[in-house]
Amino acid sequence: MYSEKHNDSSSNPLLIEAARNLVARRRQAEAADAVMLARRVGISPDAWQAGVLRSTERQVALLCSRQAGKSTVTSLLALHEALHRPGALVLLLSPSLRQSQELFLKVKQAYAALSGEQIHAREESALRMHFSNDARIVALPGGKEATIRGFSGVDLLVIDEASRVSDELYQAVRPMLAVSGGRIVLLSTPFGKRGFFFHEWTEGGRDWHRTRITADDCPRISKSWLDAERATIGDFWFRQEYLCEFVESIDSVFLFADIERALDAEVQPLF
Repeated sequence: MYSEKHNDSSSNPLLIEAARNLVARRRQAEAADAVMLARRVGISPDAWQAGVLRSTERQVALLCSRQAGKSTVTSLLALHEALHRPGALVLLLSPSLRQSQELFLKVKQAYAALSGEQIHAREESALRMHFSNDARIVALPGGKEATIRGFSGVDLLVIDEASRVSDELYQAVRPMLAVSGGRIVLLSTPFGKRGFFFHEWTEGGRDWHRTRITADDCPRISKSWLDAERATIGDFWFRQEYLCEFVESIDSVFLFADIERALDAEVQPLF
């Protein structure tokens, strides 16, 4: 009687060990390069997005057109931080709860697109994810600064639509990075020559890594659509929303440049 002996690779200890080593090497490579995570999610990042994903700068400012992909790239940054830094705390902050939820939804969608991920979501809700490596991603509304002061030891702080977040809130969240030495990422379209985002972009110094992406730089936005949009919304809004220009507010009485020229550092204050 003839019997055939099959080689069952699932019980071969050498093959099992080789597979484990391969997975470990892939995770190690992905930990050093967030672009690999993007591709595993199914996203082929633009060149500027790849640059942001690979950046190690502690302070990053993204001045981007509408629909350029700034929310996508920062959601990948947040997910990469959580999956590859055990115990990490990632905060997503936006001007409103709805906007924070939208950014967080991109994180959840990216995580759902991963197959065979070793780090599991232990707890998940509309505003937070707690992973099996004790990392957390928390979405916060940008309302009153008093409601978010309880967080500390933040490893990554993402502020979406930063030009529309109040200066008071920005000053309240920055100390969360003091002990941890964590990173901060500001992403926004312009909103006039005012606020902390405008200040950090124009006067924040060399400590900031700045990336500016206009609609012309985005391959997914056609020129014909931009021409039609400019005719529809007008030059003022188009320059701000798509060309990333810090234009004067429509209701401004004085130009920002005139105010700057009127200031004199040598004049002593009266009180």
